[in-house]
Amino acid sequence: MRALELLAPAKNLECGIAAIDHGADAVYIGASRFGARVAAGNRVDDIRRLCDYAHPFGVKVYVTVNTILYDDELEATRQLLQELQQVGVDAILVQDMAILEMRKEKLEMGNDDEPFPILHSSTQTDNRTPEKVRWFRDLGFSRVVLARELSVEEIAAIHREVPDVELEVFVHGALCVSYSGICYASQHCFGRSANRGECAQFCRMKFSLVDAKGREVEHDRHLLSLKDMNQSDYLEELIEAGATSFKIEGRLKDVPYVKNVTAAYSQRLNQIISRHPDQYCRSSKGECHYTFTPDLNRTFNRGYTNYFLHGRQPDIASFDTPKARGEFVGTVKEIRHDSFNVAGTASFANGDGLCFFNKERQLVGFRANRVVGNRIYPYRMPQGLLSGMRLYRNNDQEFERLLSRPSAERKIPIRLSLRAVDDGFELNGIRFTAEHQMAQKPQRENIIRQLTKLGDTIYTCEEVDIPEDFNYFIPNSVLSEMRRTLMEKMRNEIFGMRNDDIRTNPCSANRGYQHSSFLTSHFSYPYLSNISNRLSQQFYGSKELTAYELKGGSGPIMQCRHCIRYALGYCVKHGGLRPTWHEPLSLVLGDGRRFRLEFDCQHCQMNVYAS
Repeated sequence: MRALELLAPAKNLECGIAAIDHGADAVYIGASRFGARVAAGNRVDDIRRLCDYAHPFGVKVYVTVNTILYDDELEATRQLLQELQQVGVDAILVQDMAILEMRKEKLEMGNDDEPFPILHSSTQTDNRTPEKVRWFRDLGFSRVVLARELSVEEIAAIHREVPDVELEVFVHGALCVSYSGICYASQHCFGRSANRGECAQFCRMKFSLVDAKGREVEHDRHLLSLKDMNQSDYLEELIEAGATSFKIEGRLKDVPYVKNVTAAYSQRLNQIISRHPDQYCRSSKGECHYTFTPDLNRTFNRGYTNYFLHGRQPDIASFDTPKARGEFVGTVKEIRHDSFNVAGTASFANGDGLCFFNKERQLVGFRANRVVGNRIYPYRMPQGLLSGMRLYRNNDQEFERLLSRPSAERKIPIRLSLRAVDDGFELNGIRFTAEHQMAQKPQRENIIRQLTKLGDTIYTCEEVDIPEDFNYFIPNSVLSEMRRTLMEKMRNEIFGMRNDDIRTNPCSANRGYQHSSFLTSHFSYPYLSNISNRLSQQFYGSKELTAYELKGGSGPIMQCRHCIRYALGYCVKHGGLRPTWHEPLSLVLGDGRRFRLEFDCQHCQMNVYAS
């Protein structure tokens, strides 16, 4: 039976606990340094507390140490990895191969008492091909996080060729326009490296598209901004393709977002498992009960796309705005001087955030100050609102209120079995010495009531098995002690199992490890330019520091599967119109900086160069 994992983001401890309560099988969180979201760092002690909360449910905690590292950070990285291992994290997501050299040094020292953390290859290492995934497997990585851009057929091909490594795929959230790990635009323009967790979101900016003769093809549009990913309707395809872990993007998102999206995907996975109970199961334990109905449309989104899951699609970009537009709620109908009404079935609340696209295709947002039925009274009537325009809600006050309160409970159902034995009683295999006293009146209901008082534990009792001829009196104090002892035993078993997992960690042994010079003599990858410290040099056999951040470069500052020419309908390869412009095309920022576009049709890829 194959275990499926829903992997949710945690900006902080509170978000991590919310994700677990709402159905996550694993959470990923950043430590205080070296994570690809510099604004989402956490103390090691908070990560320890998250592990303590997660592990009784069988939920795993992964930590992102997935930036490139500089020489003066290597010792701090070593210390961080040791601390994370000690507090019980289940895996580390890695970009910089210096960490492989740290592991190699530890193996050569032969210190088996302090195993190295399990390693997952971050999506920052640009994982698109079976060859790349096999390379990481041979290095001892237990999991590879695939590039977001892959189709379901490409994922299936990787699984067929490398079936013995776990594949993690993104299923929801914001999309980077460049293949992860090989975007240098933020560093080039603003001195803020995406490979150091400091992305300035260059791709969400406005550009004009200009041809080689200076003709403006598009004016001031968000030509690199993509919609958000939503694969909730395609999880079964991804499962059949061989994916094991289904990742929700969002380590900068708040608690209500994490609650809603995690719950929505957890329910979808459960529905799939219910149709295939002999094939799939969840990788963690516990059943979630919600006080709300999850709805992906009612939370932050820029409009949704399934991206390249089924091949190249024309409508993956959000050229008009990089902001959240939310859910479509109806069409503007009658407009008065201080209000308007909406044709549709949505209900509204005071304070709702609403928006529309004006005739210039700009997103205009406003607040509903007062709502009467389907008539909305804004604080100030927005300019450009016309009858017939589509209206969206990007802040749902009623939904936010629901999610601001306790909104889920997660419990592990257990079955209790009580038997009389020679010297006392046995509860779920645990023996308790006690004198047998025959009951003067029926005790069954009291026994069940006392044993099932599980209170604020993570367990709920779904059945108590007591023989029909059981007619003994057991004092309430003894029943309470039996219940407490069983709870303690179950907790110890959970943490004991985790310690066994650490001892058998495939990455704490020299599993498949081959010397880096052999590996790099056979493969060359774009992200090799992210070498930024002496241990990375040592790993690759390189003598130079070649990170873009350190010395720049003449190559593209972005490599994208998204293609502007295709999106505008001018891809001849896919049956589009023949362009009337003169190439090369360039993107031009408002301050005049230009970026040349190269359309690599052989690889169906768009490269962006700094002019």
